[in-house]
Amino acid sequence: MLLKIAFIRHLAIGNGLIMAINWETFERYRQKGLDARRAGQWDSARVYLLEAARAIVAISKDAQTPELRAARQEMAEKLLALAKDCEKAKANHRRPQTAPRRDDSSSGGQSESDNEGVPSGEQWLVQEKPDIKFADVSGLDGVKEDIRLKLIYPFEHPELAAKFGVRAGGGLLLYGPPGTGKTMLAKATAGEIDAAFFRVSPADIMSKWPGEAERRIKGLFEAARAAPKAIIFIDEIESLIPRRGDDTSSVMQRLVPQILQEMEGFDKKANQPVMFMGATNVPWQLDPAVLRPGRFDEKVYIPLPDLPARRKMLEMYLSHRPIAADVNLDQLANDLAGYSGADIKYICDRSAVVPFLQSVASGQDGEQITQQIIMDVIHDTARSVLPELLKRFDEWAKSAANG
Repeated sequence: MLLKIAFIRHLAIGNGLIMAINWETFERYRQKGLDARRAGQWDSARVYLLEAARAIVAISKDAQTPELRAARQEMAEKLLALAKDCEKAKANHRRPQTAPRRDDSSSGGQSESDNEGVPSGEQWLVQEKPDIKFADVSGLDGVKEDIRLKLIYPFEHPELAAKFGVRAGGGLLLYGPPGTGKTMLAKATAGEIDAAFFRVSPADIMSKWPGEAERRIKGLFEAARAAPKAIIFIDEIESLIPRRGDDTSSVMQRLVPQILQEMEGFDKKANQPVMFMGATNVPWQLDPAVLRPGRFDEKVYIPLPDLPARRKMLEMYLSHRPIAADVNLDQLANDLAGYSGADIKYICDRSAVVPFLQSVASGQDGEQITQQIIMDVIHDTARSVLPELLKRFDEWAKSAANG
């Protein structure tokens, strides 16, 4: 008898979208909460930690054993305690912890940043060298070609680029629904040209210390320019360059011009090109100034996966698992129209749980993922991207094209 999968949904108040609560959702909220807490963004940290606690409570309802349910509820309690601590930290004007605490007696148990009175170093700045390329990203062939024509070819053919006055580097905005692979595409772009990859979150940049956020932005671009080829990638870029208004905080009033100034300095060192890639699910929340020429010169829409991409994703997520002979990937790919890449991965992962638990219960290892199991999971899994959101992306793209 097939196990029925309870699919829990909640309303994301921030953007008005209905999203599935799964382990990935929980981890995303938890990590954002911890990052914001380390940066001293107590209000943001509290919100994210509370969302993470709510997500893990929802997930605990699906737990297969009382012990697992209890463990997840205990995790929720710890997250609630951290959220409450953020309230106390804000009230007490506590400094953020930006460096690991040392246990040696010379520091008295205090962090280096506590001793100095200001956040220390560039410990948040991590340089990667991705080992993936475009071939590892399912679908998006048109998007990949756009990136090649507009940004990669000048890197690969610098003499020709110089001859025709084509600038290497520049700004590229990736926008589209959540779960469509924007981050993976950015890493693959770095892999294509063997560039240093600086992946930064808004929480890494923001700080309660006056001038610290601007200093971090400057340090980020300086580190990127020091590499022969580099890509700076910031997800949820709207958090750093939001549409400015009368209620904009003083920090953002200083930080946004700093970022725009750094973006305009891309071509100062032609022999050390830097590509700045930003990703967003809500491009309409960006400050219009960042969309002008010389900043995000190129804006690329990352859509939901098409039929060939969905077929390739199914192969990728199921090929290493025992699947029955009746599994028809072509039919499944057709039935998954409207699902995001993240949705498809989730469906494949959940489909593997059913025969796994059956194998555990029977003591046999011959169970397989069948067509019916996958169809049941698809039936119980709502699309995370609503048609209303897709329509809004179309409207924004038209308005952005018209200036």
